Amino acid sequence: KDNMQKNIPLKLLIATFSLTLLFTPAQADRSGVSAFVPDNQLVGEGRFKYLLWNIFDAKLYAPQGRWNPQDPYALSLNYLRNFSGAEIADRSIDEMEKGGANSVKLAQWRSKMEAIFPNVSPRTTITGIRDVKGRTVFLKNGRKIGIIDDSEFTDRFFAIWLGANSSNQKLRRQLIGMAN
Repeated sequence: KDNMQKNIPLKLLIATFSLTLLFTPAQADRSGVSAFVPDNQLVGEGRFKYLLWNIFDAKLYAPQGRWNPQDPYALSLNYLRNFSGAEIADRSIDEMEKGGANSVKLAQWRSKMEAIFPNVSPRTTITGIRDVKGRTVFLKNGRKIGIIDDSEFTDRFFAIWLGANSSNQKLRRQLIGMAN
C-alpha cells in the first residue's frame, strides 16, 4: 500500500506532463480563435524564411476553410526565432508603408502595435483575427492581448500576408490555398 501511494504523485506528474505536451500553444491559439471565427478550419499554411533563417510558420483559418477578406478569419504566426514586440511592429509598419498607407496613420498604428505586441521566442504564437466588425483582435498563445478598432488598419495589416501586392507571393498563395 505504501509503494502504491508513493507512485501516485509520480503518475500524476507524468500525466500532467503528457497533457502539457498535447496542449501546445498552436492548439491553445486555435481554441481562442473559435470565439471570433466560428467553424474555423485551416485554409492554408506556409513558412516564412528570410535568407537562411526560418522566421515563422503561418496558418490561415476561416469558416469552413474558405477565406474571404470581408469575413472573419484568423492568421496565426508561430515564431521560430526571438523578436521584440517593437521589431514586429516596425516590420509591420514597413510593409504597410510599402502598401501605400498614410504616414500619420502609420505613426498611430505603430504606437498601438508596440503597446500590444509582446516579445516572442520560439513556439510563441501570435494570432491576428479579422472579426465580424472589421477590427483586428490579437491573441498570444490563445489569450487576447489587444484590439485595434480601425478597419483600415485591419485591411492594411492583413494585406502584408494576404494582399494581392504582398511582398511574399509564395507564402500568400500557400495561405489562401492556391499553392502549386
